[in-house]
Amino acid sequence: MSKPFQRASKYALTVAIFVSSLAITGCAESTFTLASESRLPKSMTLPPGIPRKDVSVTLEFSTPLRGPNAKFILKDRKGKKLAEIKGKTEGGSGCSEIITEKGTTETVRLEPYRQHENMEQNRRAVALFYIDDCY
Repeated sequence: MSKPFQRASKYALTVAIFVSSLAITGCAESTFTLASESRLPKSMTLPPGIPRKDVSVTLEFSTPLRGPNAKFILKDRKGKKLAEIKGKTEGGSGCSEIITEKGTTETVRLEPYRQHENMEQNRRAVALFYIDDCY
């Protein structure tokens, strides 16, 4: 085989593997930030010496073919990832979702940053989420 064809086939294989991995793991659909006054998910613990006010939590919903479709990500003030917990949504109603992660079930409530506004603007999620204790 000629060298250009070998190079092209090598890159085609790399692209095919990348695309197929996206199909298996899914793509991020929307991302929300945990409100500072909300408690952390029960399955998430803070590292020793780091107070709640010094961390942020994001919730990513994705559209996978199988497996978890929600992910909580704990980060410190500098943006360093401290923990990641994957869960599966079980439905919900209106602006709430029920997520089970590590055997713990949480009710997540989504609210716009500003009262009486949409949770999406210019196709970007602009909402906070709260962990509710009503489940």
